[in-house]
Amino acid sequence: MSSTIHLPEEFTEPLERFYGYLRNEKGLSIHTQNNYKKQLQIMAEQLFELGLKDWQHVDAAWVRQIASKGMRQGIKSSSLATRLSSLRSFFDFLILRGELSANPAKGVSAPKQKKTLPKNLDVDQMDLLLDVNESDPLSVRDRAMMELMYGTGIRLSEMIGLDVKDISNSHGEIRVIGKGNKERKVPFSGYAKVWVNKWLTLRPILLKQNEPALFISKLGRRISSRNVQKRMEQWGLKQGVSSHISPHKLRHSFATHVLESSGNLRAVQELLGHENISTTQVYTHLNFQHLAQEYDKAHPRAHKKKEK
Repeated sequence: MSSTIHLPEEFTEPLERFYGYLRNEKGLSIHTQNNYKKQLQIMAEQLFELGLKDWQHVDAAWVRQIASKGMRQGIKSSSLATRLSSLRSFFDFLILRGELSANPAKGVSAPKQKKTLPKNLDVDQMDLLLDVNESDPLSVRDRAMMELMYGTGIRLSEMIGLDVKDISNSHGEIRVIGKGNKERKVPFSGYAKVWVNKWLTLRPILLKQNEPALFISKLGRRISSRNVQKRMEQWGLKQGVSSHISPHKLRHSFATHVLESSGNLRAVQELLGHENISTTQVYTHLNFQHLAQEYDKAHPRAHKKKEK
């Protein structure tokens, strides 16, 4: 890696040993190794320009200074976080080798990154996506999966983990095992119920031996998350939906549409299986225009009274 600054051996020699450690002991990919090298080279040059002669004299104040410089240069929070993570790993290596007693980058973090959420599909786009009328087993299975995700908001991992015994038609509910192995029950009705039951009549055609999974592949085994992602993406293209389709986008659309219609954040939290309501508040953003319309209709001070 070429550089315009000639660093002294006190900087370069520990770095070379660290790169050997990443390569030989950690077994990291070439791409990851090169990323470490790039980030650490930049920081080493910055510290040297600030007057430091070796790594032992770097303290938290110096680390904060180069982090601030990155922010002033307009580096994205995610890139700055990667840079600081590389530095923390390098200092941990020096501590492991007995060359440092504490990690000066440990308490320094990049500015908090904004959580980005996928755009939800509007109702018309959902209708277009779910207008699958082909009767072969795989098409019926795929529509059942999409109807179930959009109709219940369950996660992809939760859906592929479902067994046939988890479906209760009589009680109109599904038993779901969520994050942290926590069980919850979600309502099972409408189109989701209709299409899952259609799939259950065709499922024996693909079934191999005693596979308990609700959704199986053409090989008769529990379907994989990658297979579901691929199939949904293909259906989005086939149905002419302009937006890229993913399982997470269906979950997000469920949450957004239910919240827009009901305004009941607590109910959406329960349906999504969120531990904290703050997660739901971030995840299920309401369209501002919708909020403005609701305000205009509901608030007594939204309209000026006509002057006499």
